[in-house]
Amino acid sequence: MFLHWPLILMLSIVGLLLGSFLNVVIHRLPRGESIVFPPSHCPRCGARLGPLELIPVVSYIVQKGRCRHCRASISWRYPLVELVTAGLFLLFYLRYGPSPQFLFYASLATLLVPVTFIDLEHQIIPNSLNLTGLAVGLPLLLWLRPLTWSQALLGLVAGGGLLLVVATLSWGGMGGGDVKLAGVLGFYLGWPLVLLALLLAFVAGALIGLFLLATRIKGRRDFIPFGPFLALGAIITLLAGPEMVVWYLSHLR
Repeated sequence: MFLHWPLILMLSIVGLLLGSFLNVVIHRLPRGESIVFPPSHCPRCGARLGPLELIPVVSYIVQKGRCRHCRASISWRYPLVELVTAGLFLLFYLRYGPSPQFLFYASLATLLVPVTFIDLEHQIIPNSLNLTGLAVGLPLLLWLRPLTWSQALLGLVAGGGLLLVVATLSWGGMGGGDVKLAGVLGFYLGWPLVLLALLLAFVAGALIGLFLLATRIKGRRDFIPFGPFLALGAIITLLAGPEMVVWYLSHLR
């Protein structure tokens, strides 16, 4: 445990602020809008938000989930994304401490937040997010060296290749964005941990899919996005993957 409280506080603030930016990405990217211009504004009335309205989580609570100008309801997604991003930063810090692995994997977690929420709402994973993941990951891998090049490249090929086979056999049941995301996950996780992440994703997807069908929240013909399950499998693997592998192998004896 690396309980340096000033650093934990700083990471929490950075995570909340980054989550606020990711909300912009989640809202604008699927709509083909710039994530830079115009500045943050209410999507209903277009009023530009002031500094006090941009304080993560706090502004949502103070304004009681409504726009200060037109009183339109603000989605609960905004504070949730901010809290999730900060929470992931803290979890990875507690797992890896102040290390190259923390920076490398926190970058992946930052990518997985908009991937999850965009896929849930729009059933797509934009190519720009997958490309950004690789564009950020390549220099970080060269600089931080959290794993070897062979591990990263084998993971990319294994992750993307396995999902490509599944997508081909599913006749459209899985999209190209999922295949590309699996390749990105393989690049960050490396070989062979990407296989564990994919296994966890399939198990989680099957269990939650059965629950949604049993409760009639979803029908047999309804589409269930797979990106959030890939993200979940990757997060669990990064936080507890090696321990899970050791536990499993110990029970094979």
